[in-house]
Amino acid sequence: MLIDGPAAPRARYLFAHGAGAPMDTPFMNAIAEGLSANKIQVIRFEFAYMAKRRDDGKRRGPDRMPVLLEAWRTALDGLSSLDVPTLIGGKSMGGRAAATYAAEPDGASLIDGVICLGYPFHPPAKPEKTRLEPLRGAQRSTLIVQGERDRFGTPEDVISYALKPPVEVVWIPDGDHSFVPRKSSGLTERENIDTAVHHVTAFIERMI
Repeated sequence: MLIDGPAAPRARYLFAHGAGAPMDTPFMNAIAEGLSANKIQVIRFEFAYMAKRRDDGKRRGPDRMPVLLEAWRTALDGLSSLDVPTLIGGKSMGGRAAATYAAEPDGASLIDGVICLGYPFHPPAKPEKTRLEPLRGAQRSTLIVQGERDRFGTPEDVISYALKPPVEVVWIPDGDHSFVPRKSSGLTERENIDTAVHHVTAFIERMI
């Protein structure tokens, strides 16, 4: 587990990694550093399959959703008691698992909101295989921060889903699944990360 930010934060965000990379990638680090600078405590953990990979170096696919949901229960049970908003979410698959957990009655009762960074609305090149159930059943305010060029869900895709409150989607200009823009856009990866942090911070501040 990694913890960034003050011991007495304004809010805290339990932040899970994506399917293929661990909790300490440059993307995860940059988001955690940006939010912690805004007095939001960021707590990172790894799902069991990724923790095993860290131990033995062998690549594994993600666990099934029931196992991922149990990991969320364990992670939340392990949090210290703080009288501040508690939000959950993650990068790609981590965000999807968080949204799925939060759509369950027992999960929703323990948190104040969900933040997904690069939601995997569908597998790349398979737009018909949507993963909308957690969003259709959302019981808590849910923010999705999505790159405009994300192969897992483009603006055109998302508009067609007609998502309703409490789900909201904000877009990172020319960003891919990790918010990286093309050089021709005139934007930098750092600028897009900062934009994402700004959106997340503003969302959390509405709950403080």
